[in-house]
Amino acid sequence: MRLTTYSFNGKEGIGSISGEAIIPFAQDSSLPNNMLSFLEGGPNSLEAAENLCSLSKDRISIAEVNLKAPITRPPKIIAIGLNYSDHLDEVRAAGREIETPVVPMIFNKQSLSVVGPFDDVHDPKVSEMLDFEGELTFVIGKRCRHVPKEKAHEVIVGYTIANDLSVRDWQFRHPTFTIGKSFDTHCPFGPAIVTPDEISDPHNLDLTTKVNGEQRQFSNTKHLIFNCFDLVEHLSTAFTLEPGDLVLTGTPGGVGVVEGKFLKQGDVIKISIAELGYIENKVIDEPDTTVMV
Repeated sequence: MRLTTYSFNGKEGIGSISGEAIIPFAQDSSLPNNMLSFLEGGPNSLEAAENLCSLSKDRISIAEVNLKAPITRPPKIIAIGLNYSDHLDEVRAAGREIETPVVPMIFNKQSLSVVGPFDDVHDPKVSEMLDFEGELTFVIGKRCRHVPKEKAHEVIVGYTIANDLSVRDWQFRHPTFTIGKSFDTHCPFGPAIVTPDEISDPHNLDLTTKVNGEQRQFSNTKHLIFNCFDLVEHLSTAFTLEPGDLVLTGTPGGVGVVEGKFLKQGDVIKISIAELGYIENKVIDEPDTTVMV
């Protein structure tokens, strides 16, 4: 399934994308009407949804809906830094002395950074150094702790695409990355949570990022230093993972900061990952309505 959250005729719902349509889960009154509750339902929710998708003829055209972030407020957003060798190489070429990590570099993004896969994102009032990072992201589907790598696939409910937008001056002026990674609107993701049965191999997917049609990043998830299963094992050793947690696995080379090519108003970032689809977001100046005092 390709699990998604959408609004249609002023109402929000969840369902599965099938071709150019959505199968709404509201047809089954036993299913929750929001994605986080659905994921918390575990195998029972998934089985009921699969049965619905195999039998239902009811469809809503994607052209008639607004696709939202699949989970509007994830419990945790965990991100990984420096997880592709080509990204490490470009960071070194820019003058930073850094060793290949022996354990993953972990930081958090705040949950209010989430927006939808096609929503506008803000160029902050306080910076001119907004940058993109296209990333394979996985979603936890089961409350778990101390998960060995060989069982990690059992707790991942699906895969999606995220842009780990980064405000570089705020990122680098602090000893941890969290604040520079957590501005509002700086975690667009979607368009769906794609269940593992729909994917040939999460660790062999082409990833492409374009800005205004110009290719900036191209790589494959086989080049991850720590793959999704490594990350589940590492993270769950320290703390409990919960349904709906997002894990952004890191970005390949080609980010804007290396050449000083930062995003500005009007730029359009499109991130595509094979078998998962794409997200596309336009940069706008942070509106005055964000000032709330």
